[in-house]
Amino acid sequence: MRANTDWFRDAKWGVFFHYLADVASATTAVDISVDQWNRRIDAFDVEGLAQQLTEVRAGYFFITLGQNSGFLLSPNETYDSLVKRSPSHCSRRDLVADLVKALAPRGIPVMVYLPCHAPALDRQAVEGLACTPDWDASCWQLRPGNYLRAQPVDARLTEFQRHWEAVIREWSLRWGSGVRGWWFDGCYKADRMYRHPDEPNFASFAAAAKAGNGQSLVAFNDGVNTPVTCLTEYEDYTAGELSHAFPATLRASYTPPLTRFIGGAQYHVLSFLGDWWGQGNPRFCEEFVVGFTKNINAFEGVVTWDVPPTPTGRIPDDFIRQLAALRKVTR
Repeated sequence: MRANTDWFRDAKWGVFFHYLADVASATTAVDISVDQWNRRIDAFDVEGLAQQLTEVRAGYFFITLGQNSGFLLSPNETYDSLVKRSPSHCSRRDLVADLVKALAPRGIPVMVYLPCHAPALDRQAVEGLACTPDWDASCWQLRPGNYLRAQPVDARLTEFQRHWEAVIREWSLRWGSGVRGWWFDGCYKADRMYRHPDEPNFASFAAAAKAGNGQSLVAFNDGVNTPVTCLTEYEDYTAGELSHAFPATLRASYTPPLTRFIGGAQYHVLSFLGDWWGQGNPRFCEEFVVGFTKNINAFEGVVTWDVPPTPTGRIPDDFIRQLAALRKVTR
């Protein structure tokens, strides 16, 4: 019972922001106060970004809810009740709701990113959410010995999964049809945690994300995969994380053909235009950005381009020029 991805296919390409308290895939805790985080979120220029996205005719817009630091850009009572930190590391402002309010009238859907695990560098959150595996979770940057286990946990992290689903469900119910999709990162332990007939599993995880919008699109990412793969029947589109290798051949005897659906999921890829996720200068010429996007669109695939945001949530001029070049040949 996958959601209809026609609108996503028709969008062709969209823009992604890693808007975080630290940097993407950070390995050390960030030195920032709750007040500093809230002032940063309050200063995010939603209207200015909306104008830029309208100018380049972005098909949709993605933003991170948070990652390793434990600072989140939307309030969540369920999260706070479990983590029990005061003051909360969830922002006072619901930035996602404000983005929906600004972008929906412009016809630009909003989608969100969230890891499938607790914020790895926030020990209080890791312990409060019971994301304390007794197996090596270094793939999540949860190093053995970096947290205490209040009580025994099963290998599937059932208690944590139920907590995380409840956190996600609260957001989904609040935003309703305003949020059109989710991209869940770090699903590296799918066999251990999600591929089971009984809940919690991929089905209950996806259901939590779709609680407020049954037609919301869901993808689960288990890392960089070439060729792009479908992880589960419960995802509507492929996560498609790309870093330095890009699929280019539509039809060849030595590689699977690129088609709109992979294992029933809408073909989609995500990569960064800067030096790394959310940072740096353009690493591609305009011709590559345009050509690669057109190549994926040629078989009804979708491309998401990550661009580095300014501190106030704007797209830097160098990247606006690349997106404008993309607009000229795809819109």
